[in-house]
Amino acid sequence: MAKKRILIVDDDPDILDVLRLAIPEEEYEVVEAHDGQEALDKAYERPPDLIILDYIIPKIDGRSVCQKLKKDILLRHMPIIMLTGKGEVKDKVEGLDAGADDYIVKPFEPQELLARIRMILRRSQIDLDAAPLTRLPGNVSIFNEIDRRIKNREKFAVGYIDMDKFKIFNDKYGFTWGDRIIQESARVIVKTVEEKGDPDDFVGHIGGDDFVIVTSLATIEEICRQIIKEFDEVTKKLYNPQDLKKGHIIGKDRQGKTVKVGLITISIGVVTNEHRKFTHVAQVAEIGAELKEYAKTKKKSNYVKDKRK
Repeated sequence: MAKKRILIVDDDPDILDVLRLAIPEEEYEVVEAHDGQEALDKAYERPPDLIILDYIIPKIDGRSVCQKLKKDILLRHMPIIMLTGKGEVKDKVEGLDAGADDYIVKPFEPQELLARIRMILRRSQIDLDAAPLTRLPGNVSIFNEIDRRIKNREKFAVGYIDMDKFKIFNDKYGFTWGDRIIQESARVIVKTVEEKGDPDDFVGHIGGDDFVIVTSLATIEEICRQIIKEFDEVTKKLYNPQDLKKGHIIGKDRQGKTVKVGLITISIGVVTNEHRKFTHVAQVAEIGAELKEYAKTKKKSNYVKDKRK
């Protein structure tokens, strides 16, 4: 089993030493940051499973770091333990108000810290359905959301979203950048649905580079257009300048043949019950997969909406 990754944030070398000694290296991978900006950079670059964050640190204080992370849709579930000075009640209260999941007072007992780490990590794993990389709802939640709308006889639209040419990008740039492009895609999708959709809209992550949105008939097409526009802009920033200028990369396809492929695009298959009635989620998923495959033949980011009756 992979080690849980813990980011410790403090500008005091002695505290960092104590934290490193308190956290057993056979159980956890420990990463350090020495100020608030470095903490944010490392959290965004490779999200840890837990952050131990000092309240008073340079550049950006611990409270502000906590607030920024808890406002991020993809990182808000990441637990944070705030370190505060002895007797600093104000710091404790403000840390908890900012979204910290727990706090511990310096100087602390290493055994108590370790117990709190284990408790917080156990608590954070309760929602097992969440996709590990994006923390968006997974397959069970997706099924339940569509099933609920079918049973309630609501009018709805489901967008099945998939990236094209992702495997070759992942092979060339590596898993870290592959994960990054999935996370950036998730941010684009969530942001767009929040801005263009309805309050009860749903975003789920099937796994890998596959996502699902559930929204209304009235908003689905505008959402699709906006996702495509922003996805194409964001993903360009993840290529190196040479590949971006060429507009393609060289890689190997699933048969091992060397191929030249364009930049990553996104395809969306849109299923609605505007002209047909569904009785089961599997019917929606089957049509969604069919439409998504058709959208992939277009060679550019696009969406295809089912208009058949």
